[in-house]
This record gives sequence, structure tokens and C-alpha cells, in this order.
Amino acid sequence: MFRFNKYLSIAFLFLFSCQSETDEQSHNNQTVTNASPLTSYLQRVAMVKTVQDNIIDGSTYCTIKLPYTVTVNNAAIAINTTADYQKVLDNINANTTDDDIVKITFPVTMIYYNYIEKLIPNEADFDSLIDYWNMYPDLLSKINGLNINYPITINIYNSYNQAASSVSIANDQAFFNFIKNLNASEYISLRYPISITDYNYQTKSITNNLEFENAIKYVIDNCSENNTATLDFTESITKGSWKITYVFQDSEKTSVYSGYAFVFKSDKSVVASKDGISETGQWETKEVYGTREFKISFSSSLLHKLDSNWKLFEFNNSLIRLRDVSNSTNYLYFEKNQY
Repeated sequence: MFRFNKYLSIAFLFLFSCQSETDEQSHNNQTVTNASPLTSYLQRVAMVKTVQDNIIDGSTYCTIKLPYTVTVNNAAIAINTTADYQKVLDNINANTTDDDIVKITFPVTMIYYNYIEKLIPNEADFDSLIDYWNMYPDLLSKINGLNINYPITINIYNSYNQAASSVSIANDQAFFNFIKNLNASEYISLRYPISITDYNYQTKSITNNLEFENAIKYVIDNCSENNTATLDFTESITKGSWKITYVFQDSEKTSVYSGYAFVFKSDKSVVASKDGISETGQWETKEVYGTREFKISFSSSLLHKLDSNWKLFEFNNSLIRLRDVSNSTNYLYFEKNQY
């Protein structure tokens, strides 16, 4: 997703010398940066798993650190392992006439999706914390249902000081923090194959970036832990105005569309406005064999370039992420304007 200069080529030839000839021939396409879509998807895979105790804390952005105790219908339940969440559910389902209120024994330590921990001393502070997370329902949360089987090795090239290196990643937290600390001058490449296990406990060998991204797309669509809310795509896109936050078509072109606001109307027209000048185009969407397709068309030369074979990758009420893999892998991201 970027063009090598001679120094990058030399560095990566060195780093990939231990891999197969096939890998060496394709490594240019396997390299990503901190701005690449795959990088953000992988970081979300590596986030803290927070959905398993939602019946207790009611938030997908944090989890309560084990061990702790709760009381349900006057019964004290020790939560020492993740298996103990079932005890809470069993108690709630045991009787239809009780109140089923889950009371946490404080203090507890909360672990946020990004591995930050915070001691919560009492119920008031806990309620304030949950209220805070509920203010941001469309935050990008952890991608559940895909587990990376560590260790994995990542090759790194820093274009600023022309230094090449590699690092072994031992767990999700190390992977999350590695991606978090990447800077714009660093180019990375995962050393394949990488073994993953999905939510059906099926193990698969991943051999390239596109396979990894497709595996992530599959669990977004099919793992029930990722589908916490049912949204209608047409209803979401026709509310408010949207801006483009990322465009990749053979190379990144995001800045070209800076300042545009897009309003998608229910009559399938779309108005793009910038600096007081508006242009009207058309949009349409349909599902084909379980995949939502999206098309946008304008007559002007610049906006016409957005016309592609877009497929929906993911969306919520605040963002829409589209991908086209018909030739090379291209991306188009919209984010709702906030006023």
C-alpha cells in the first residue's frame, strides 16, 4: 500500500530473507502502516474482551477484573473465573418473579478495552463510569470471535532512520500496544503464516493480509458477540451529513476529498457540498448473496472517481466502511459530521 524506495527495498529484502521466494515476491503488497485499515482491525482484534460480563456491568467498553463478588436475588456469587458468569445467568433465569438485580461488591478494578485499569471504590463511581461509556454508543469496539495464536513475528522498517528490525509478539496486550505505538514513519509486515482460531473453535492458517482481513470481516458479520445492536443501513446513511475520512484507490487520496459534506437522501440522490458549491449525484445499495453492495455516482471528474464496486465492511450510526477487492484492495470510509 505504498511505493518502496531503494532503501525500503533493501531493508525488506533483508528482513524477508528467511521466508520463501513466493513471500519475497509479494511482500510489497503485505506491508502496512499505522494508517492502514488492516492495522486498525488487528488492534481491535487484540483489544480486551469485554462482552462476556455485560450481564453484570452493562458495558462493551470495559470489564471487571477478576476476582470479585456479586449478589443476585440475595445469593452471593464469587466471580473467580469467566465460567462463573454462567452462575449469574443461571440465578437470573431460575425464577421469573424475583428482581434479578445484580449488585457488585465494591471496590472493584475496571479494565478498559485498551488495557487501562482503574479502581472503582463505590457504586456511584461505577454508575458514572457506565454512564460515560453509554454516551459513546458508536465507538469502535473489540472485534470478537477471532483469536490469534501467538507468538507472531512482525518485520519493521523505519523510513526516518532507515533501520530494519523484527519483533516477536507474545499476546493480545503486547500486540495492541505495539500497534498503538506505531508512528507514521514505520512500515510493518506480518510474518506469515499465522494461525487463528474462530468463535467455532476452528483453527485456520492465514497466509496474507487479504486473508486476515477477510477472516475479520467474517467474524464481524457472523459472531453474535459483535452484533450487539441491529441497525438498518439505509436508515443510518440517510440521517445527517457525512464526511470522507479515508480513501485508498491504488494510493491514499483522502486529502483530495477534504471539506466535502455528503447528504444521502431517501430518494437515492446524494448531495456533495464544499465551499458553498453543491453537486447532486445518485446512490444505491442492495444485498447480493448476503453481501451489501454500495454504489455512488457523480458526473464531475473528481467525485466520479468514487464510483467503484464497493462492498460494506462494517457500519454503525456514525461511520460507514466500504471495501473493493475486485482488482486491488481499495477503501472508502465515511464518518457522520458532528454539529
